[in-house]
Amino acid sequence: MTATCSKRYLSSLGRTAAACYEAGMTAGENNRDLAAMSERLLTRRAELRALSDSARDSRKPVELDQSKVGRLSRMDAMQDQAMAQESERRRKGELLRIGAALERIKSDDYGYCVSCDEDIAQARLDLDPAVATCINCASRSKS
Repeated sequence: MTATCSKRYLSSLGRTAAACYEAGMTAGENNRDLAAMSERLLTRRAELRALSDSARDSRKPVELDQSKVGRLSRMDAMQDQAMAQESERRRKGELLRIGAALERIKSDDYGYCVSCDEDIAQARLDLDPAVATCINCASRSKS
């Protein structure tokens, strides 16, 4: 995609994607510091694991003993449990993405789109170091 992208197309991609284009991030402009990206990924992985450990109790099954809590309290507890389980599911997904990014760093494939092998814009990697696709492939997969 060139700098002559229509404003409508850029706005359909969202603010982050449009910023990557408007900043002129094209192939060849990526100056990656793999050690820094690896450190960011490892730090984020440690944070997610700590969050997962701290939220373990909130994902436990809700006790159905009516003598201890009322019906509404149990419903609230079940809703809290469902939200904690969804948060854990999302954390696991992010942990998988981080693991895949660390593997790409080890294999010298980091910073290249897994779909088309083009460079991923540095601004996109700065925003999310675990991202696996360039902005073009990501926008194609969403539509």
